[in-house]
Amino acid sequence: MNLVQAGWMISAFNISYGLGQLPASWLAGRIGHRTLITIGICGVALVGFFIGFSQTYTMLIILLVIMGLVGGGYHPSALPLIAQSVNAKIRGRALGLHQIGGSSSFFLVPLIGVAIAGAWGWRGSFIGLAIPTMIFGIILYILLVRNKRTDTHQPVAEDDHDEITASYATVRHIVVFIILSTIPHIVAHSVKALLPYFMEYKFDWSEGSSGAFLAIFYSTGIFVSLLGGYLSDRFGAVRVVVVISIIGGLAIYLLNVVPGSFLVGVVTFIIGTVVHMRMVASSAYIVGRTAPHQRAMVFGIYFAIMQSNSSLTQVVGWLIEKWSYSTAFAIAAIATVAVTVICAMLLRGGRDNNVHNIK
Repeated sequence: MNLVQAGWMISAFNISYGLGQLPASWLAGRIGHRTLITIGICGVALVGFFIGFSQTYTMLIILLVIMGLVGGGYHPSALPLIAQSVNAKIRGRALGLHQIGGSSSFFLVPLIGVAIAGAWGWRGSFIGLAIPTMIFGIILYILLVRNKRTDTHQPVAEDDHDEITASYATVRHIVVFIILSTIPHIVAHSVKALLPYFMEYKFDWSEGSSGAFLAIFYSTGIFVSLLGGYLSDRFGAVRVVVVISIIGGLAIYLLNVVPGSFLVGVVTFIIGTVVHMRMVASSAYIVGRTAPHQRAMVFGIYFAIMQSNSSLTQVVGWLIEKWSYSTAFAIAAIATVAVTVICAMLLRGGRDNNVHNIK
């Protein structure tokens, strides 16, 4: 398999996963969050099992597309389910705890998959990971059924009534906030994707070392997700997203300014911290500022946009080819800060400026 074919494999899953968020948000209101999240987990496991037996490249691509579409139901179901299951005062921390699990998978799953592949081949890695995933999905569904707070038909809990009936954000505020959250996220991920090439170019690192460098970025989700949730609960999601997005823009600018690979690693850690804290704070905003029956739809749109984070990578790469890493990083930094400031100004003076309402 050549690099072009490998690229199509990654795109097949990523594109379908992003598109799968939209119909999943529609289905969530009709079949329930518990059912959809179970379909997402068990469906991915089932398709992964079949991938292990695929015989042709075309079959592999088709199965990856199906896996992406099925997996797209996870986030529009899981996050509203978490919001419904915990007290409103600790939603941010609950969402942060959830993200720790997702960040950990970036470490554990590749390591486990490589170990299985070494013993039984790449087919064995898909089959070996599919079986425990299926078991987990079934157990999770049983636990969710036993927890009455995950029943989407249950009335709102008494202790959440005041928070839920407090005025929701307007459509304009939701749109502006999604722009505020997703554009800096996409820019950061586009820059992150090119960091291995940057390390090779600037510090003459090997290809393997440059690729491993991204572990610094992904590791941050394990350490800072709970902090992002706590700060959102304490100070409000909008304030957290605005402050850390500006910090993230400045950090992108510093990538080609700070001397030495160690400091570049520190800056990369800061960018990863910003990305993961912003995701938690953004989720906290959506669950706190949208009506329960609208959360799946908003999350579907939000994550569909987020999954397009590779769309700007080509643009950043073109800027690097045309000018330099320094120019590309500077433009990315300016765009991040500019979008953040403009959106923050548009959100000022509205109901979102009330600390109680944006927590």
